[in-house]
Amino acid sequence: MLIGLAIRDVVLIESLDLSIGPGLTALTGETGAGKSIILDALGLAIGGRGEAALVRRGASQAVATAIFAPAPDDAVWAYLDDKGLAYARDEDLVLRRSLGADGRSRAFVNDQAASVGVLRDLGALLIEVHGQHETVGLLDAHTHRPLLDLFGGCEGRVQTCMEAWSAWRAAREKALALAADHADAAAQAQELCLRLAELDRLSPTDGEASRLAEERAVLGGAEKTLADIAAARDHLDGDALTGRLAHTVRALERARERAVAAGASVDGPLAGLITAAAEASDRALVETGEAAAAIDAAARAFAFEPDRLEQAEERLFALRAMARKLEVDADDLPDARAAIAGRLGAIESADEILAAAQADAEAAHQAYQAAARMLSAARRSAGDQLAKAVEGELAPLKLDKARFRVAVEALPQERVGPSGVDRVEFQISTLPGAPFADLAAIASGGELARFALALKASLAGRGLGPQPLMIFDEVDHGVGGAVADAVGLRLKRLALGAQVLVVTHSPQVAARADAQWRVRKEGAGEKVHTAVDVLAPGAREEEIARMLSGAKVTDAARAAARALMHA
Repeated sequence: MLIGLAIRDVVLIESLDLSIGPGLTALTGETGAGKSIILDALGLAIGGRGEAALVRRGASQAVATAIFAPAPDDAVWAYLDDKGLAYARDEDLVLRRSLGADGRSRAFVNDQAASVGVLRDLGALLIEVHGQHETVGLLDAHTHRPLLDLFGGCEGRVQTCMEAWSAWRAAREKALALAADHADAAAQAQELCLRLAELDRLSPTDGEASRLAEERAVLGGAEKTLADIAAARDHLDGDALTGRLAHTVRALERARERAVAAGASVDGPLAGLITAAAEASDRALVETGEAAAAIDAAARAFAFEPDRLEQAEERLFALRAMARKLEVDADDLPDARAAIAGRLGAIESADEILAAAQADAEAAHQAYQAAARMLSAARRSAGDQLAKAVEGELAPLKLDKARFRVAVEALPQERVGPSGVDRVEFQISTLPGAPFADLAAIASGGELARFALALKASLAGRGLGPQPLMIFDEVDHGVGGAVADAVGLRLKRLALGAQVLVVTHSPQVAARADAQWRVRKEGAGEKVHTAVDVLAPGAREEEIARMLSGAKVTDAARAAARALMHA
């Protein structure tokens, strides 16, 4: 809802601050008083064309500020999020535009610099204009399908269609990805078979490359190693040392026997020392034999085939070459072989997987088409109901020769989407026998505004969510009497729970308003400026009487004004 409008130095308006309430507000006044300037200023604030001619003569710049209090679920909040603009839902939304005398302009949203395009987008969400020279918002063909869905209560079917579309897209993308993988895999299968055959011929084992590398290093230094082992054997001189140690043990045993025979105690210190020496010599004899056996075993370990080093190197180089080809570590060749075998197995079963995915995609497509057909049927039914409702509004608005229909046509296949397969357009036939065409076929600005009123009145109360401010500029142009009263009555109905601003010369329309502003000129010569009076009930009666009788207000006109206001 628009709650305030501040205008500075716009054409004939030097300074003007307006507070705007809910319901129907009528702008009245003599022709040329400046009613259109107020709309121009509002248009400037919401991103309309900014021309230097809007700047008041002698001023350096014009400034227009529109203050809104959007509903918590209004689409403007999501738009501000998308643009990264700060806001608080419990505070007002302020759109401001300054326009220099040189034609340069600046735009602000909540005092944050923004582009004029951002103001224009926000304005499109917050305001609908239906007037003599332009009609935007409601009559934009892009809005027709969602409006029809809301009118017909098709939201559930739309949601079902969107879910079916998402499921179909996901299934189709999966099938396409599998098909692409299958094509690539088929092209790779021959190479994979060759690699698998090479690995099978090579038959690598776990850790084989590491073992061969170690063996190669050992074999490369085997000659010197054997020489060192032989030297160790010579130094040990096992046979001679064994003999001497054996003699030592026997000599110590004889020494202990003689000492005991000479009277030494068997358990005495002397016998104990000799026994310990004999036992140590016996252990040295055993360990000497073990050392000689170990040295001999080590020497035998180097009794390899003469060409073993060459064989180990050839095998190691073959493993490493295969590893480089497969871009893996040489010790991981067994794992690589298992992976290649697995990929080949997957390729062999890919036909079945792909066929299943394609079947799922086709089933999802059929489900989407079924949901879209049901949605199309619901839209056609809702279109017939809306056409009947609108045509019921046309005759009282002096559009009795016009016919209205809702065209629900199939979109080209490449343009179908989550919202279904339909193109929806509101169409009009302005004369009997004339073909239906889009709403631009209504040439008269007044007729266009009245038709927008008829359409909006038919849609009112259909759960359309937060409604923008609706502006009707001289919707009563060229009509009077009962037709003007019908216009006022519909504007009044439309303003229930919403906000409507109407620029009017019709007393029948003004009398239906909840609030009335009288726009007038003050001053003379170059000092003329536009002023706005917010009329109290008594002043409203006088203004409506003036609209009825002209310059001289009569008692009869005042009585007629009272009758209109209380009708």
